[in-house]
Amino acid sequence: MTELISDREARKYLRAIIKMYPNSEGSLLWDTRFHLLCAVLMSAQTTDRMVNRIMPEFTEKFPTAFELSQASISDIEAVINRLGLYHSKAEHLRKMAKQLVKEYDGQVPDTMEALTSLAGVGEKTASVVLSDGFKIPQIAVDTHITRITKAFKMVPENADAHEIKLYLQNLMPKKEWIELHHALIYFGRNNYPARKKHEDPRNFIEAK
Repeated sequence: MTELISDREARKYLRAIIKMYPNSEGSLLWDTRFHLLCAVLMSAQTTDRMVNRIMPEFTEKFPTAFELSQASISDIEAVINRLGLYHSKAEHLRKMAKQLVKEYDGQVPDTMEALTSLAGVGEKTASVVLSDGFKIPQIAVDTHITRITKAFKMVPENADAHEIKLYLQNLMPKKEWIELHHALIYFGRNNYPARKKHEDPRNFIEAK
């Protein structure tokens, strides 16, 4: 069994990563909380860059949940068909929009419980919406954050996204959660992508 590093060491590395990417923000393009929710939902197994390419047309055709709820699946697919899993995403988007209209008067709710009750919205998507859309501190654990925390031996190899989220949020002050979330993602993309996951991640902090 791999020995995990101490909380003190973990904080040192996490703060070093924050220092590498100070004041970092999310890379998805959005203008309203509704479009943020849609963008994050569409970003599953697709790069933010690909989602950003379709967002101008998406926001124009579906400015609010009301328009999206009334759209046909084929109309939605015509806009998002460059994305992976676009068939299921179109279905989730329309169902989610119908829920917003029926239950929240078309507005995006601001609680984890309410957000995760929406079609296609899991804990990660809800965490991004809460942190970026409402500035409610959350750490949204994606594949980058999972890879990094395991590579540093902060968490066990079998830790899931929810367990990693709880670990990080218990470890770091709430005021640092949003910045840490974004910094870890940029560190993963730029310094420690999947192809380097067998290397020692400390090398990339020291090299910086």
